[in-house]
Amino acid sequence: MSVIVLKYCHVCLNVAETSLSDVPDRGITVTEIAAMGEPIDVWPETSVAFIGRTLRGPLNTPVAVGSFADFRKRFGAGWSRSSLGPAVEQFFEHGGRRLTVVRVANNARGATICLPAAGSTLVLRVLEPGSTERVRASVDYDGAEGDAIFNLVLQRIDPGTGLVSDQEVYRRLSCRERDDRFVADVLLNSRMVRVEQPYPRHRPEATLAGNAGYDIGYVELAQAGTDGDELTDYDLVGSRSDGTGLFALEQLEQLDLVYLPPPGKGRDLGPAAVLAAERFCRTQHAILVLDPPSTWKATADVVAGVRRGGLQSENLITYFPRMHLRGDVDRAPRAAGGALAGLLCKNDRLHGRWYALDDAPGFKRDLRPTIDLDDEASSRLTGLGVNVIRIGPAGTARLAGSVTLGYGNGMDTDSARLTARRLCLGIVSSVDRATRWAIFERLGERLVQGLRRQLKTYLAGLAASGAFADDGFDVACDVRRSPGDVNAANEVTLLMTFRPVGCSKPISVTMHQSIGGCRVSRTAFAPAGSMPPDSASA
Repeated sequence: MSVIVLKYCHVCLNVAETSLSDVPDRGITVTEIAAMGEPIDVWPETSVAFIGRTLRGPLNTPVAVGSFADFRKRFGAGWSRSSLGPAVEQFFEHGGRRLTVVRVANNARGATICLPAAGSTLVLRVLEPGSTERVRASVDYDGAEGDAIFNLVLQRIDPGTGLVSDQEVYRRLSCRERDDRFVADVLLNSRMVRVEQPYPRHRPEATLAGNAGYDIGYVELAQAGTDGDELTDYDLVGSRSDGTGLFALEQLEQLDLVYLPPPGKGRDLGPAAVLAAERFCRTQHAILVLDPPSTWKATADVVAGVRRGGLQSENLITYFPRMHLRGDVDRAPRAAGGALAGLLCKNDRLHGRWYALDDAPGFKRDLRPTIDLDDEASSRLTGLGVNVIRIGPAGTARLAGSVTLGYGNGMDTDSARLTARRLCLGIVSSVDRATRWAIFERLGERLVQGLRRQLKTYLAGLAASGAFADDGFDVACDVRRSPGDVNAANEVTLLMTFRPVGCSKPISVTMHQSIGGCRVSRTAFAPAGSMPPDSASA
């Protein structure tokens, strides 16, 4: 049986196949903890999130989509004022299977519906802003008792087909604030609308049409919504306290890759958004996919940009050059971050995240790099931590290098390779989720041995899958509790040592698990034995 932990803060649900847009925020964190010693998945599905602007859809809410058709259905068709749609299309074209999308906006506003109410008006504000969002309402008194009671039907209409895509039915609502079924209170649970003040003095008039009263009439929008202004860095970054922008992703239990497409036509992601996203990914054990600035036209531009930008982080992956579709060489180069994220997912699924993209399937044949890089330029850029896109032997464009932007930072280069970094982040993320049970278990040797057995089995599975260069991995555990406090939660320290495939030396990762969360010491190259043998103490 799993353990459920409740905390009063933001919503954090472990929902396997349910869109998080269907989970209402109640100001409570719900974290499902795996059962004691439960096997750790050696090959979990890669979790990817894109953030950007769309025509419609819920704001600041992680929504899972399984295809580009799903994306269009939920967020609208292609839009020239946003690069998110093309990036999502690239992702699925290049092998991605599941994607989390977070819609953000700048001053966008929802439409309004005005329902006449005997001299006053019940005003409904549509939750999802945008000029294409269409919601209509119907009122009837079927089964209503008293002159304050009414029924309400809300329908969302797909602007492309004109068909009803969603519906909500509310019976026996009241226009009186003191009543239990007061309309403004009940509609706080609606995914479509909220009630605006001032509240009506009477119930809204019935919208039944026809002489016999059998046909249902609907009230359409009184005022259309707006799409807002172009995105700023602040819209993308958002607020941790409000759970907006990047911080909406804290609702996800697992996060491996994050991508922020260019915020508008001809615009690059701003430095504030890049720095905030890199820091966020660091805390979430994720990698940020970063498009090269549009000002990088040649090798010299890249060299100067990397040295000037100071973005030498193991949690950043970028590439050069940008790309264009075969035949559109006269148009501005295209960002390919969405395609790169799709390739990473496909490679993870087929070979594992420890497999270099140099030998993996390439980009679609109609995508071509904007310039041809020779061996010398490619080697120079890779040494700076920039992956290069080149035409391979089969005539398709491939990503070469498999490095992070920390590769040129003067540190041990093995730890900054993309394969080693992603393997370590994946291990940390999986072990974090799978060992939370140890915080609440009875202190003793059984607990320590259970932890060690669980982790050794997991690492052995990774070794058998080809993730490690040898079988020389090891695990040490230490579990402590404040002396004299029998009700205190455990503090767990885990040390794992292993050598990722392609690395010359082993890596040691230290994790500190407590009721306040998981803290990870910097991944470093070190021999085993830097922590005392397995132990438990009060």
